[in-house]
Amino acid sequence: MTDAAKPWPAMSIAQAHAILTSPGMPFEMEDKEIRGIKLRVWKNAPPTLRAVVEAGRQHGDKIFLVHEDERVSYEALYRAIGALARQLQADGVKKGDRVAIIMRNLPEWPVAFYAAAVLGAIVTPLNAWWTGPELEYGLVDSGSKVVIVDAERYQRIAEHLHNCPDLKHVYVSREIEEIADPRVTKLETIIGAPELWGSLPADPLPPADIQPDDDATIFYTSGTTGKPKGALATQRNINSNIMAGAIGGARTFLRRGEQPPAPDPNAPQRSSLISVPFFHATGCFAILNPSLMGGAKLVMMRKWDPIRAFELIEREKVSSAGGVPTIAWQLIEHPARKNYDLSSLESIGYGGAPSAPELVRKIKETFPKSAAGNGWGMTETSAAVTGNSAEDYEARPESCGPAVPVSDIKIMTIEGDRELPRGEVGELWAKGPQVVRGYWNKPEATAQTFVDGWVKTGDLARIDEEGFCFIIDRAKDMLIRGGENIYCIEVENVLYDHPAVMDAALVGIPHKTLGEEPAAVVTLKEGASATEQELRTWVAERLAAFKVPVKVVFWHETLPRNANGKILKNDLKKLFVEETA
Repeated sequence: MTDAAKPWPAMSIAQAHAILTSPGMPFEMEDKEIRGIKLRVWKNAPPTLRAVVEAGRQHGDKIFLVHEDERVSYEALYRAIGALARQLQADGVKKGDRVAIIMRNLPEWPVAFYAAAVLGAIVTPLNAWWTGPELEYGLVDSGSKVVIVDAERYQRIAEHLHNCPDLKHVYVSREIEEIADPRVTKLETIIGAPELWGSLPADPLPPADIQPDDDATIFYTSGTTGKPKGALATQRNINSNIMAGAIGGARTFLRRGEQPPAPDPNAPQRSSLISVPFFHATGCFAILNPSLMGGAKLVMMRKWDPIRAFELIEREKVSSAGGVPTIAWQLIEHPARKNYDLSSLESIGYGGAPSAPELVRKIKETFPKSAAGNGWGMTETSAAVTGNSAEDYEARPESCGPAVPVSDIKIMTIEGDRELPRGEVGELWAKGPQVVRGYWNKPEATAQTFVDGWVKTGDLARIDEEGFCFIIDRAKDMLIRGGENIYCIEVENVLYDHPAVMDAALVGIPHKTLGEEPAAVVTLKEGASATEQELRTWVAERLAAFKVPVKVVFWHETLPRNANGKILKNDLKKLFVEETA
């Protein structure tokens, strides 16, 4: 029988997982009780982020980071991490202290992240798109002792630093001007510019006692009410992604009826175009950390631009690209694509936003050598819980895939009182070693979201007979624009603060590449006036740019509500459909 004639699939998901996780295999599992919860965990996952850094050093002079004309090897990165870690230790940073990072994707970002992590500090990356007041909230709420920022973000937080009483040290990267604040130090005085990291001392990392279930990071995720919540992840939570990301490819081979190939140390280095921010769980846990462990090259972009992406894919022989559906669409549809050699692309993966099923077919048509892939996860699950790729994704393009072997998913009633049978729609709950242990200093919110090891995701979904998950809608009042979460109440509250606004609702309107965009419907107070541009500017002055409504429609009476007083947002979405028509 020829390869083309092989039946698909040759074995079930359960059979493939049983083979891959059996004793002695790289993906072997074991049972652990963690904080009173019985879980399956990856037996061979690196125990800590510190172990990942030590493993990364073994890749030596291979290039790890490419940023414009800067190229940083694995050894150079290790030396910079060590130098900054020793400085942080001298500053008094110890296990459990919070160290914040606020910068766009730069080579200094991984240095800052791992330098704090190898000491056992709780690394707290904040969203580099946040405004000054939003960043102040993150610094104060986390109680960060140190913050490491780039120059642009320093300008944004400078006037807020006096409101951060726990903050003792501020390190600013790529700053030209001298800064008078005694807490501020130029990062370059500690580690130098990236091209000099290879000449830093090759000393071992400072000693630290870190265990797999110790706290490691706080990543902030907005809630449907109130301020953002810090998801507190452990070392094990984060490193579970290293195994989860790798098993999908091996599973595909078995589903084809083929043996997964053995690792080849002489194979060309894999290269990924990193176009999502490191301050997101996807960028940090699903891309940065596995890449450091696995010896891949990360090619960074200052901001997403399809032409620049084509240039970098060609120049750096990039094998993997993606991030969110926006990027995949632009790689496919941009008219300049034909001018570049993109034949190195083997994988285009994405998640974080709704995607059209036709995208899978388009990727295969445009890049025949590549396999499309997507997955589902959230900040509270330290990135991936499910994954779907290659033939499985082509067969079920609406699905985000089955759960990885260490994880469980189930569908519950919205009330959470009983589990629903396969095929029925309800709220998706997830459990596994990647589920964070709660929200930082928010016991009530933790109790509402995390139940006996399960996280209530707020997503409406169904699971088919073979275990493939299909996200139907979001129970939470949230929309996702190109991978960025926008919680409607946050924008609505800003609109309500405008003196002319009486009633406001934010809804998502479909967008081919971004998935959806925010649009607002408002009712003005009697006798008051405001223009669409005025309200958009009002929001832009108070919230990050991606949260600003792209359209504002005026409703000349109270917004439609149901008997419980909840605004009927599905009715309001029709306004924008009609407007487009």
